[in-house]
Amino acid sequence: MAVNALYTAMAAAGGGRNGYTRSDDGLIDVRLSVPKAMGGPGKEGATTPEHLFAAGYAACFGSSCEFMSRQLKLIPKSIEVKCAVGIGPDDADGFGLVVDLEAIVEGLSPKEAETVVAAGHQACPYSRAVKGNVDVTIKVTAK
Repeated sequence: MAVNALYTAMAAAGGGRNGYTRSDDGLIDVRLSVPKAMGGPGKEGATTPEHLFAAGYAACFGSSCEFMSRQLKLIPKSIEVKCAVGIGPDDADGFGLVVDLEAIVEGLSPKEAETVVAAGHQACPYSRAVKGNVDVTIKVTAK
C-alpha cells in the first residue's frame, strides 16, 4: 500500500531508553528513563517511549472516531480516548506491547457509540500499523 504523506513529523533520540528525545520543532523535548518496574532507575521528571506512544495513539484514535462519526452521520457531543500502553517480554524471546483503549462517547446510544468506535478503529493509522503485531483491546463507554 503506497502512502502519499501529507505531513511528516521528525524527532531524534539519543541514549536509548535512559536518554532523551526531541522533535525537530522543539515542542517535544523530554528526558527518558527505564521505569523501576522494568529494573531501571525511574528517573524523576523523565518519561518513557510508551507514554509518548500512548499519547499519540489516543489523539489519533480520537480523531479517527470523530472523522468516522461524521461519515456515519452519528455525531456525538464529545469523544475522549484513554490509552494505556504496556511493555513486557513476549513468547519469542523479545519484548512486545499491549494496548488498552477506552473511548468515552457522549451523546450517542451504546450501540451507536460502538459503531463509531469500531469504524474509527478500522480507519485509525495507528490501529492499522499495529494490527497483527500488538494486542489491542477497546472499551466503549456511552454517556
